[in-house]
Amino acid sequence: MAGIGFELRKLLDRGTFWSGARAYAYAGLIGSGPWVLSILGMLLVGILCASIVVPPSLVTQFQTTITYLVAGSLIASGGLQLVLTRYCADRLFERRPQRVLPALHGTLAVLLPLATLVGMGVALWLPEVGGLYLALTLACWVALCAVWMLAVLLSGLKRYRALVVMFAAGYGSTVLLAYPFSLLGWGLEGLLAAFLIGQLILLAGLWQVVVRGYPSAHWVGLDWLRRSRFYPSLMLAGTAFNLAVWADKFIFWLNPSTSVEVISVLRSSPVYDVPVFLAYLAIVPGMAIFLVRIETDFVEYYDKYYDAVRGGGSLAHIQTLRDEMILTVRTGLAEIGKWQAIATLLALLAGPASFELLGLDAALLPLFYVQVIGAGLQVMVLALINVLYYFDRRRDVALLTVVFLVANVALTLLSLVLGPSYYGYGFAAAALLTVALGLVQLDRCLGRIDFDTFMKQP
Repeated sequence: MAGIGFELRKLLDRGTFWSGARAYAYAGLIGSGPWVLSILGMLLVGILCASIVVPPSLVTQFQTTITYLVAGSLIASGGLQLVLTRYCADRLFERRPQRVLPALHGTLAVLLPLATLVGMGVALWLPEVGGLYLALTLACWVALCAVWMLAVLLSGLKRYRALVVMFAAGYGSTVLLAYPFSLLGWGLEGLLAAFLIGQLILLAGLWQVVVRGYPSAHWVGLDWLRRSRFYPSLMLAGTAFNLAVWADKFIFWLNPSTSVEVISVLRSSPVYDVPVFLAYLAIVPGMAIFLVRIETDFVEYYDKYYDAVRGGGSLAHIQTLRDEMILTVRTGLAEIGKWQAIATLLALLAGPASFELLGLDAALLPLFYVQVIGAGLQVMVLALINVLYYFDRRRDVALLTVVFLVANVALTLLSLVLGPSYYGYGFAAAALLTVALGLVQLDRCLGRIDFDTFMKQP
C-alpha cells in the first residue's frame, strides 16, 4: 500500500533540484489528475462541439446535466465509499486480500439498485425532456456511482497511477467520440452517449485493476454489513463531506436571482460556476505537497511507531518515534499551508490577465479571489481529515464534516441576503471554520496519542 510513497521517496532522496521537482510534479499529477482530467474532458467536449451541435445551447445542457450527475453521484455514494475502504483496509491488515473483491461487488450490489430507483424517481421531476435523454442520464448516473466507488477504493489502496491512466482513457474516449457523434447530428443524446461510453470504459478499467490486484474465489460478499465491521460514523462523514463541498453550488443553482434555466428544472449559475472552476485549478500545488508529505515523511514514522508498539519495542524507542511522527504531522501541515498560500497568491496576481485572456467579465474577479482562498482552505480540510483518519478519529471527522456542511449552508444563504459583494464568502468562511476546528481536534489527538494507543485496544 505504500508503493507510491516509495517512488516519491526515491526521487526525493536523490537530493537534486530536478529530482525534487519531478517528485512534486508526479505527486500533483496523481493527486489531482482524476478530477483535472474530468474537468478538462468536459471543457474539450464543449470547445470541439460548440460549432457543430445545433443549437449550440445543447452543449451547455450537456455540461449542466453532467455536473448535476457528478454532484449527485458523489453525494449518494460518499458514505459507502468510506465504509468499503475501511473494511478493505482492515482485511488487508489481517492479510486477507481475497476479501476485497467480494466486498466491492457486495457494495455495488447494494448501491446500484438503490441508485437506479432514486434515478428513476428523480426522472419523474424532469418534465419536457425526451425518453432517450432520461434513459441515457439514468445510465450515466448509475455508472458514475460505480466509478466513484472503485476510484475511492483504489485511492485508499494507493493505486494512484492506475487511477490517472484509467481516467485519462475514460474521458479521452468521451472527447474522441463526442466529435463524430456531433457530426452525425445526434445532438444532446449523442454527447450523453459519448460520456456514457467513456464512463463504461473507465469503470471496466478500474474493475480490472481490482480483479488483478486482489483475486478471489468468491465474487460477492456482504460481510462488510456486519455490525462489528460497519461504521455509521464513516457513512455520516462521507455523505456530509460531499454535501458540504457542493452545498454552496446547489444554493446558487436553485436561487432564481443567481441562476438561469438550462434544461427542464436543471439550472446553472454562470456568475458563480466559472470563478469556482478556475479557483479549483489553484489547488494542484497544495495537493502535490499534501501527497508528498503524507505519503513519505508522515507514513514512514507512522508505520515505525505502530510497528514498535506491536513488536514490543522499548518505551524510550516508542516515545522517540512518537515525537518524530508528531513532528512530521505538524511540519507537513505547515508545508501544505505555506505552499498553498504561495499558489493562492500567484493565482490572485494572475487573475486579471487570466480573465482578460479567456474573455471573462472582470466584474467576477472579486468572487474568483474569494474562491481561490476557499479552495486553498479546502486542501487543508482534506489534509486534516486524512491525518485524523490515520489515527482512527472517526467521530472527530464526522463532527468536522457536519460543521463544514452546516456552516457552508448557513453562511452561503447569508451571503445571498447580503448581496453580490459577499458571494463566495460563505464557502470560504465555512472552510476556515472547519480548518480551525480540525486543528484543535488534531492537537488534542496528538496530545493523547499514547493513551489512545495503549488503553483503547480490544
